[in-house]
Amino acid sequence: METFVKTILIGIGATFVMDIWAFLLKIIFNIKSLNYQFVGRWIGHFPKGKFFHESIANAQPIANELIIGWLAHYLIGITFAVLLVSIYGNAWLENPTFFPALLIGIVTIVAPFFIMQPCLGIGIAASNLPDPNMARFKSLLTHSIYGIGLYLTALFLNYILSVFRAV
Repeated sequence: METFVKTILIGIGATFVMDIWAFLLKIIFNIKSLNYQFVGRWIGHFPKGKFFHESIANAQPIANELIIGWLAHYLIGITFAVLLVSIYGNAWLENPTFFPALLIGIVTIVAPFFIMQPCLGIGIAASNLPDPNMARFKSLLTHSIYGIGLYLTALFLNYILSVFRAV
């Protein structure tokens, strides 16, 4: 049970680190990140059998799409943390190392490049955007930050647990 809870907390923490990164980019450089409203809209069309859109921005809005998008964002972050722990096991949870976390963060870029972006109508690896290479770079950097977040959250969680165990 502890492994399960730690993995969920690490996924939430890493996703939060990624969100802080996106917030800082927006505030400091006015660089926008993914609008999770569109992720919610995409998911909201699943029950209707609609998975691919020419342009998700032009698709029919659905109720609570922003909430659905943010919830999906964090559930995906948790899922990728599960992937990390599934590959590297409890040994990594007990003694987190940087490289496996960063590697998982980078590997997770496969999901937006080959699943989400084509389904949202922006093409494989953002190929339909005006500057696809910049979009790819931003995605790679953001997913790397997620990987760093996996590592930092695991370290922080282990520190907090060691403090509580010592008391």
